[in-house]
Amino acid sequence: MNRLAILVEGPTEEEFVNLVLAEHLREKGIEPTPISLNGGVNVYRLAAEMANLSWNFDAVTSLVDFYGFRGKGNATLDELEERIKEEISQKVRSSDAHSRVFAYVQQYEFEGLLFSDVSAFGRALIVQDKCVDELLNIRAEFPTPEDINNSPNTAPSKRIKNVIPLYGKHVDGPLIAEEIGLRAIRAECPRFNEWVKRMESLGDAP
Repeated sequence: MNRLAILVEGPTEEEFVNLVLAEHLREKGIEPTPISLNGGVNVYRLAAEMANLSWNFDAVTSLVDFYGFRGKGNATLDELEERIKEEISQKVRSSDAHSRVFAYVQQYEFEGLLFSDVSAFGRALIVQDKCVDELLNIRAEFPTPEDINNSPNTAPSKRIKNVIPLYGKHVDGPLIAEEIGLRAIRAECPRFNEWVKRMESLGDAP
């Protein structure tokens, strides 16, 4: 069993790993351990934490949001991940560093994944049908859930809160994701799916 540390932004992502990702990864020969940063994510802190964890795990990755990432300036998501990669390479000097220590930044935030199947809000929470319809209308505006955009007013979590004011990120978010299921999320979110594939490939390593 390959030991994988997943450095997560906070309790929402930690619970998501435990409820949605863990069983699937174990079937692939990977034992995931979510480790929370409790916010305050930036390039240097993330790279330093990942480098430190690489001494005690077979592989290390991350699950943090682009939306709340500090100090990113005008960098695109790809540029930000490249900065993290470069910083990690300065701290983990081994031939297989890039294959076993790799950052993943969610576009644009965790709640985007919940738009993979908005009917799950009705199954996991007690909400009116009109709320589900409003979320469905939002989802229809974008090619994928991952494209739901990045601003203080239109980020996925803000859109959900506008429709369902009592939505609780830490409790409700992971439960809705569990109701949707990993297969549906992967089918709707291509970038997230590529990250899962990369984690799965760790199970093939000796």
